[in-house]
Amino acid sequence: MSTRARTPHSPTVRLRRLAAEMHRARLGAGFAQLGDAAKALGWSGPKLSRIEDAKTRFIKPADIDKLCDLYEIDAEARSALHALARQARERGWWSEYRDVFGDNVLPDFESEAALIRTYEGLVIPGLLQTAEYTEAVFRGGQAHPDELVERHVSARLERQQILNRQRPPHLTAVIDEAALRRRVPEPGVMRDQLQHLVNMATRHNVDVLVLPFEAGPHAALTGPFVIMDFVSEVDPSIVYTETATGHVISEGDSGVMPYVNIFGHVQAAALRASETVSFINNLLAQESTDPS
Repeated sequence: MSTRARTPHSPTVRLRRLAAEMHRARLGAGFAQLGDAAKALGWSGPKLSRIEDAKTRFIKPADIDKLCDLYEIDAEARSALHALARQARERGWWSEYRDVFGDNVLPDFESEAALIRTYEGLVIPGLLQTAEYTEAVFRGGQAHPDELVERHVSARLERQQILNRQRPPHLTAVIDEAALRRRVPEPGVMRDQLQHLVNMATRHNVDVLVLPFEAGPHAALTGPFVIMDFVSEVDPSIVYTETATGHVISEGDSGVMPYVNIFGHVQAAALRASETVSFINNLLAQESTDPS
């Protein structure tokens, strides 16, 4: 496990916050049209648009000052905006795993999420996986070479460190029974994974809920997803969904609320936390009598 200093925030979340604050400041200064503000600055419309749309990560301090001067932003707020611009330029630990994540921003957003709600139907959620289980998942079907499997395991363990920090996010994970019953070939791996789930369920910031087969068809049959909420009201909630070829980030009421409703349904259909622990312990008892 790496011991290097970890970025305590999300550069992408800070960039989005800076963009939102600049948009709000423009409107507050009486510039209803972006073009009017750009003209007053002597800038092109696209330049200002890229800032307000969080499309440019490297914003010059002088440009921050010009915006603050035009919008009559006070010294304290100006300093906060400069800090956001600096933080938006930083590189998180995940940048060292480009071979694993590519352009996937999930660990970036997770690093600053206050509440994470996730549903998984076929595998244990990544934040709750043991190293051995993660390795077994990535070795499934022999789809990855050994060195890349090791990188995936290392990156996943790094992601999980958000649950160990001083102020961790609250994680609520609804896991379909199918994920708990799917066997992996290596002896003892699934048993250790199930015990890990029981251990994690004792944490004050983790809720593990099993959605049993007996619940029947449910609202999340279309697939897994993650909802992330943030402390600041300026930072909008997002939904992360993953496919075999990429990922999708959804935001805004139209993109997030359908998933919030779906999660509410599966959470209501799932076993309660205490029932979930009993359910997993029963599976563990079955595992202990099976030498495989």
